[in-house]
Amino acid sequence: MMIRLPLAAALLGALAACGGPETRYAVPQIAPETRVSIAHGSVELREITLPTYASLEEIFYETPEGVITTADDLLWADDPARAATLELSRALRLITGARVASEPWPFDDFAEARVEVRMEEFLADRQGRFRISGQYFVATRDALGRDRAETFTIAVPIPAETGVAGLAAARGAAMTELAEIIAADGLR
Repeated sequence: MMIRLPLAAALLGALAACGGPETRYAVPQIAPETRVSIAHGSVELREITLPTYASLEEIFYETPEGVITTADDLLWADDPARAATLELSRALRLITGARVASEPWPFDDFAEARVEVRMEEFLADRQGRFRISGQYFVATRDALGRDRAETFTIAVPIPAETGVAGLAAARGAAMTELAEIIAADGLR
């Protein structure tokens, strides 16, 4: 069962209304099920850019009226841009088997490809899903014209019975799905 807004708003509001110390939620590691052979042995991932609201520690959601708001005292466990970049880097490595690292590139030789992701949306939406959308870019060093610029929209249902922890898990699943898309469509 998915969280339905206003159910999601009520859940987040009820949790936030408890007051007291802030509660931080970590995004669980979601193991990708897909394996993709890509054309590059190494991939550098630039730090993901997020919308202003999503770059803050607070966990944001969309109300039934379409307003993007936050629940007081509910925070992500890590800086959202850093965490999202590490999530995507890890998933790309597991999916492709390539040497993948986020910037700054930690190895002596240059990466064969560079990926940049620019998010337009990064929140729990009013349909009870964690939704990410934006554009990704792949630049290659081989000058064979394999550079890419693609858009994406991903929405993962948030299980109602798991509350905010389910929202965090849906975010992790959305980032894993993005890694699968980039590997299959951008890095082959």
